[in-house]
Amino acid sequence: MESLNRMAIELVDEALDYAEELNIGGYDLENEASVLDFGIDFDGGVEAGLLLTEIQTAGMATPSHELGAIDGAPIPYIELTTDQPALSLLCSQKAGWELTTEDFEGLGSGPARALVAEEDEFRRIGYTDAFDLTALAVETDELPTESAATQVADLAEVEESSVFLLAYSTASPVGSITNAARAAELATFRLAELGYDPLDIVSATGRAPVAPVAGDERTAIARTNDSIAYGGTAHLTVREDADIFDAVPSTAAEDHGRPFADVFDDLEWEFDEVPADLFAPAKVTIDVLGGPTYVHGETNEDVLVDSFGL
Repeated sequence: MESLNRMAIELVDEALDYAEELNIGGYDLENEASVLDFGIDFDGGVEAGLLLTEIQTAGMATPSHELGAIDGAPIPYIELTTDQPALSLLCSQKAGWELTTEDFEGLGSGPARALVAEEDEFRRIGYTDAFDLTALAVETDELPTESAATQVADLAEVEESSVFLLAYSTASPVGSITNAARAAELATFRLAELGYDPLDIVSATGRAPVAPVAGDERTAIARTNDSIAYGGTAHLTVREDADIFDAVPSTAAEDHGRPFADVFDDLEWEFDEVPADLFAPAKVTIDVLGGPTYVHGETNEDVLVDSFGL
C-alpha cells in the first residue's frame, strides 16, 4: 500500500501553493517545522475545510459540500466517501493524538499517526507507514509551538524540518467542516470498537450538517458533536453479517437525546468521561454483501435547532 504520508504531503503542497486563495497562512518555526494556519488567525473557509479533510484522510476519501436543510433552514452539509475506510478513516482521519507539551495543547489527526502506529487500530489493520515527511492536523485554539513540532518529529521519527502542523480552531469554518466530515469515520470506528474486523468494512459514506461557527471553543465542540450524533447519517458496506449493528448509531447510547453541551457540563468538560457510544452518527445503514441490509437509528432535528441556535 502507498504511504499515507506521501499522499497527504502532495495535498499539503497544494495548500501551500494556494494559501492566499484558501484564506489560510503558513510560516516556519525556528526549528524549521512548518505551520499552516487553517483557522486561528486566518479565516479559512469551505475550500480550505474540504482540502484539510482530504489531507486528514491522506487523499483516500472524497469530501463534498452541498446545501441541505434543518427545520426548513438552509444549512450546508458535508458528505465523505471512501473505499479504504480502514486506512483513510481509522489509520489517518481519526483524532487519536493528544498533542500536549509544556506550552501547547491540541488534538491531532491525520497521517502522522501512521508513522507512530501505537494505537490499537494499527495492530488490528496491520499497517505502519514509513516516510520522511509528515502532516498532522491539530484542532486547537492556539498556534502550534516548537515543542509541539518536536514531539511530532520525535514520535514519528522524522526531522523537525519534515513536520507540517495544520492548525485550526473548532470555532472556525474549517473546524465545523472537518468535524462534519467525520460521520463515516465515527460509524466505522464504532463498529470496529464493537469487535467487528475493520478490514471487513468495504466502503463507507457519511453525511452531516455543518454547525454554525460558535463564538467560543466549548460551544463549538458541543455543536460539532451534536451535528454528528443528531444529524449525521452513514452507509457502510461490509463483508460479514453480525448481531451488533444496532449498537452502532448514537441512538443506542443511554444519554442520547441530550445536547452535548449538557453532557459536557455534567461531566465538568472531562472529555474522557463522556460515554464513547455517543460519538457516532444518528442513523446508519449497514449493507452486507450478498446478505441483508440493516437500518438503525434516527436523526433528531429538534436537538440541532436548539444547538445551532436556529
